[in-house]
Amino acid sequence: MNKFRKSTLIAFTIIGAALISLRLPIKEDYFEMSKQLEILNSAFRELNIFYVDPLSPGDLMQTGIDAMLLSLDPYTRYYPESRMEDVRFMSTGEYGGVGLALDERWDGTFYIVDIKENSPAEKGGLKLGDNVMEIEGQTISHLDMRKIGELIKGTSGTEILLGVQRSGELDLLDITLTREKIKTPDVPYYGMISDSTGYLILSKFTRTATIEVRKALIQLTDSMGAKQIVFDLRGNGGGLLREAVSIVNLFVPKGEEVVSMKGKTPEWNNNYSTQSKALLPNIPLAILIDNKSASASEIVAGTLQDLDRALIVGQESFGKGLVQQTKKLAYGSRIKITVAKYYTASGRCVQRLLYGDRDDLGDATIQADSTLQTFYTKNGRPVIEGRGVVPDLEINVEKLNYVLSGILGSGVLFDFAVNEINSGGEAYNLDPESFEISGTQWDAFMQFMNDEFSSELLETNGRDFPYEPKTKHIVELLEDAMEEDGTLASHADLITRLDNVSKPNLNADLNKYEIEIREALTEELIYHTANTSGVFRHLLPNDDVAKEAVSKLESGEYLEILGY
Repeated sequence: MNKFRKSTLIAFTIIGAALISLRLPIKEDYFEMSKQLEILNSAFRELNIFYVDPLSPGDLMQTGIDAMLLSLDPYTRYYPESRMEDVRFMSTGEYGGVGLALDERWDGTFYIVDIKENSPAEKGGLKLGDNVMEIEGQTISHLDMRKIGELIKGTSGTEILLGVQRSGELDLLDITLTREKIKTPDVPYYGMISDSTGYLILSKFTRTATIEVRKALIQLTDSMGAKQIVFDLRGNGGGLLREAVSIVNLFVPKGEEVVSMKGKTPEWNNNYSTQSKALLPNIPLAILIDNKSASASEIVAGTLQDLDRALIVGQESFGKGLVQQTKKLAYGSRIKITVAKYYTASGRCVQRLLYGDRDDLGDATIQADSTLQTFYTKNGRPVIEGRGVVPDLEINVEKLNYVLSGILGSGVLFDFAVNEINSGGEAYNLDPESFEISGTQWDAFMQFMNDEFSSELLETNGRDFPYEPKTKHIVELLEDAMEEDGTLASHADLITRLDNVSKPNLNADLNKYEIEIREALTEELIYHTANTSGVFRHLLPNDDVAKEAVSKLESGEYLEILGY
């Protein structure tokens, strides 16, 4: 090899190494990575060739990737080509489909629980409670919800044939629908919560979140006369970071830092500040959060708290201080990877769980209180890291009792509402704000529950009773322990008495929790007749968290809490 060729080879080798270094500045053991990939490739090949039963290479690889990612955090996920519609929906809130949502009954049938307004499903005559039995002439009883969703979704303009069974009927209806682009609104409701206070709720942060919030705010302040705003982020699991920054900018002047990010690679070390003139820089503002408010919701709530721009009301937020980015992989698949942590304006990270530090059971740990750092808001109020966003005004919400929780999970409220409305009952035409369950409707519901969960019917159809006291499980454990200890025979009467105490009594339990169950049934009937907006109109006047926020804004007490 002559000197020129040798020098050129060395130069290209150096350039190649430099390029790798630029793309991946973190030192890695590339030999070890190559070695493990070769082992994985060999194992995968040998399994597919020699395993005794037939294997699906795609399913096997999906299982392997999922297991690998399970050791990291729950936000790093792999999406095969078949789930690209899910990836698009996360960022846009749009998908190609017919505008319906399904749930699975106790007997394995799939029924419609939601129909979007003006969607192909609504225009095609589908109703809440309809059972979807077939798709394109093929039964779906053996499929899971994810697969059914993939079959129903598709390219806008294409047709899909559904075999539908109406409640109480045996014959199937063949309904052909043409898929359309379905957009779920980011702001499902806004309106006046009092004479001078406007309310809006943001359900997610997709590409249209800021546009929808801006429109709602303009309507509330310009057309409806709102002098204060209650901004509800409860239940909002987050979304796009840039939308969170833009929404903060609606209330905060240009030039304020909103959030910063720090990752393993320098390309993810970024600061994001407000870029435009604020829409409402001075309007009194309260943000509502709960333990399901996460990620982008926590950026908005945390930064507005750090800047002393809004009163935060509710419960501690979830505590997700991680940022993900979606990367393209081979054959149309993608992977969403956690690439950085974010820090709100005060410098704190709200991340609660430490996924890199797991206990003996494999669960992520939480930082000890003594290790948490304290930060300060613009007015000098202390805020801490590692615990989500702690509200300025904490209001605890009562937990569901086990009876109502079980009834809600059983779907029986939904079934009763379908029967009541289909039979032309009292609830068909109702005013959401004033509607209350009548005595006749409550009696009908009591009878419906007794019919659905009679001991004779449960023995025949194999359906579970909708709820179970915790004491029942404890009694079963006690009985097993006494049998092992040899004391059961001499104390059988004790177990019998405890069994009677822990055995559900349907009518007594319905009467005991009548107030809570009546309210849940009211909401269900309103949802079936007046949709989501009707439910909000009914709930807001009695929402303790929202009422407290309104009180503090309208009285001016929020200023003292924020340190002014």
